[in-house]
Amino acid sequence: MRRRAADTALEMLNCGTLRLARPGATSIFPSSANKITNKQFLMSFGANQRLRSSSSIHGYSELARERSKAVTSFYNQSAIDTSAEKASVRLTPFSMLYSGKSADGHHILSSAKYLHKELPVRIAHRIKGFRSLPFIIGCNPTILQVHELYIRAYYMLCEFPAIKDRETEAQYSKLVQQLLDDHKDVVTMLAQGLRESRRHIQDEALIRNFLDTTLTSRLGIRMLATHHLSLHEDNPDFVGIICRRLSPKKIIEKWVVFARRLCEHQYGNSPLVRINGHVAARFPFIPMPLDYILPELLKNAMRATMESHLETPYNVPDVVVTIANNETDFVIRISDRGGGVPHAILDKVMDYHFSTAEESTQDPRVSNLFNTMTNSGLQSGPMHGFGFGLPTSRAYAEYLGGSLTIQSLQGVGTDVYLRLRHIDGKGESFRI
Repeated sequence: MRRRAADTALEMLNCGTLRLARPGATSIFPSSANKITNKQFLMSFGANQRLRSSSSIHGYSELARERSKAVTSFYNQSAIDTSAEKASVRLTPFSMLYSGKSADGHHILSSAKYLHKELPVRIAHRIKGFRSLPFIIGCNPTILQVHELYIRAYYMLCEFPAIKDRETEAQYSKLVQQLLDDHKDVVTMLAQGLRESRRHIQDEALIRNFLDTTLTSRLGIRMLATHHLSLHEDNPDFVGIICRRLSPKKIIEKWVVFARRLCEHQYGNSPLVRINGHVAARFPFIPMPLDYILPELLKNAMRATMESHLETPYNVPDVVVTIANNETDFVIRISDRGGGVPHAILDKVMDYHFSTAEESTQDPRVSNLFNTMTNSGLQSGPMHGFGFGLPTSRAYAEYLGGSLTIQSLQGVGTDVYLRLRHIDGKGESFRI
């Protein structure tokens, strides 16, 4: 059984080459006998054509051994094992907000020192997550590419010297920004890798748990890193990434413009959006997660509306967004009249659909996760196939101490409820 799994894994490795995150970059793996350099990695993984053209059994076996050695090296990193055993120190946004800014810049040094200790631990946790994947999934070249990104980041952060002054902090900030840029496509790559491996996925619950943990951890890491970088900016309305008086109405309006532009590009028209409820509400909050969740929900609502009114595309019902604010949390409800989610798939709309290739025409909320994934974000593109949409939005909401739920009136429309906890409200705040 093990031999069969190993053979299948090697077959997967032979079917594609690994694209390094930064072409020409020097490997930061420690130089020892059981570690692998980027050059060695490319030699073992990037000889696809040479393998196919060779008729030598001996040559095949040698290359297979080299590739097996490359994969094995990803699992033999003792420093990462040690860091992965440490617990992460999660901060509350409340403490981040009210730690304030000091005139001498001491708050920036304190933030950098915290990141210097914390980021390697969190990244080691994620590497441990990649190691927990079934071996045949972990051998996928695209998954391995993401795995290597995290290993590189770990060593780059660990090898950075202690932060003692503003000069070293400035260099550290450049490194953090570089890593943010290097990892910007991780979600797309994970989706692609799982798509390529989907016929080997047997335990979907395990993969969903891996995705939930990896994506929310990635959100937390990016929030902490971006918070530190933003502390350098002189913006009286913000402390790092935390807006002192966030207006839900304004951030909704911003993403309505974006979603309507996409919708008009795809369908020639778009529903009007009415915002009601506590439209004057303002409170401290972090815009970053809302900047992901809101456009996904608005795109879904608009597409459902247009798809269910194809015969009258210039006479469609409005999408209604309601804001409800209280001392503990706030709720954003997005209501469409797009016909609702069919009973048969209602319990699947929050799942990652990586194991099958459902057509997006089934329902706007159960679209193929992997078609046109690169169109998600601040750019125009098709109205469907945006990737992890609802399941990632749900995972983000739960990470932030809230929830994302759906109520469907089949034949009429759908209400989506986004509930998020205040960072300075009654009850314990969430931790990043």
